[in-house]
Amino acid sequence: MSLSLPQLLKQVRACQECAATLPFAPRPVLRAAAASSILIIGQAPGTKVHASGVPWDDASGRTLRQWMGVSDETFYDESRIAIIPMGFCYPGKGKSGDLPPRPECAPLWHDKLLQKLPKIKLILLIGQYAQKYYLGAQRYKTLTETVQHWQDYGKQYFPTPHPSPRNKLWLKKNPWFENKVVPDLQKRVKELL
Repeated sequence: MSLSLPQLLKQVRACQECAATLPFAPRPVLRAAAASSILIIGQAPGTKVHASGVPWDDASGRTLRQWMGVSDETFYDESRIAIIPMGFCYPGKGKSGDLPPRPECAPLWHDKLLQKLPKIKLILLIGQYAQKYYLGAQRYKTLTETVQHWQDYGKQYFPTPHPSPRNKLWLKKNPWFENKVVPDLQKRVKELL
């Protein structure tokens, strides 16, 4: 018998697959509802999100909501917006920020979750890990080139850089993103909500 989405989410939230490799006890952070029309696939929770259990509950999330042109209320309405990161738990600290998302999560859970989200019309691929996994050979050599060619991915996928404060320099060097890409993203989000 196939699991319902609430049963599957419960299973994901109880996942212990990579517990031995994590700096803290596993706390998978995601949200989704069968009615969701937009899916956000980011990297992995940071320490603040790990502590709160609320996805994008940080400075990056504030920027992402601005890019999308949505209120906190709309963003956290899982009947509208699903949030499924590449890695569900905080992966730990590296030399220049957080470590990459754990490689176990997406192959283990993403397909199962996506099968339970039949109304998704737009998938935001935030950062290189989501773009590599979902776009594969269709992505360009660099994240910048992939984002510059956002229109190549049709109505389904929308690649963006990560909205981290660490990316302020990238945004300054690439004003076309906020001038051209963000308005298109806001238009597409508004059409679906």
